[in-house]
Amino acid sequence: MSGIVRIDEQSVLKAYARWAPVYDFSFGPIADSGRKRAIDIINRREGSLLEVGVGTGVALPRYAPHLAITGIDLSPDMLRIARQRVRERGLTNIDALYEMDASELRFDDASFDTVVAMYVMTVVPDPIQVLKELERVCAPGGEVLIVNHFAQDHGVRGWIESFMAPAARALGWHPDFRAETITDIATLELVETVKLKPFGLFTMLRFHKPEATNPATDAAASQAGLPAI
Repeated sequence: MSGIVRIDEQSVLKAYARWAPVYDFSFGPIADSGRKRAIDIINRREGSLLEVGVGTGVALPRYAPHLAITGIDLSPDMLRIARQRVRERGLTNIDALYEMDASELRFDDASFDTVVAMYVMTVVPDPIQVLKELERVCAPGGEVLIVNHFAQDHGVRGWIESFMAPAARALGWHPDFRAETITDIATLELVETVKLKPFGLFTMLRFHKPEATNPATDAAASQAGLPAI
């Protein structure tokens, strides 16, 4: 995490307590294109979904009804709005919304077919630990999607990032966060990288978790001189 200014959990909680009432009308529209792109991919999948950093629940009504959705967030203020949204919209495919630390997910290994974290990695104190947790709770054959801002030093995007830096820090971000912080340590297979509107300010990283292998089968295949499946 070289070059990243760490932010502590209490700073995140205080920032989102301030922003919760206006989040959907301020940052929400800026992030909407990336959110839509991720949701379009997720809705083509089956099974269970974990949204890490569910926030005010702005994405919840957009998920396909065949998905079984669990959301977590560190901020009780954000979750209060998310739960109200679920009630008001009558969303029946939301299994649960939990107050939970993304770096210590209270779920068993391989619990979810899809895991998504949108605009989360820049606000957590330890993004590497969070990525490890996303990998752990994703089932073999599943996908992990991360939508986030990643720093760039040059061009129009670099200028925009410099301009937005004070607002980013007020929101609780570390705006100098780089994609390599997580892509260089991920054990998942990175299958897609997509620059998102506006101005490529955000990026979607799409990871695949390989199917589990059978050690006994692999050992037998190796002894027989055959490739493991």
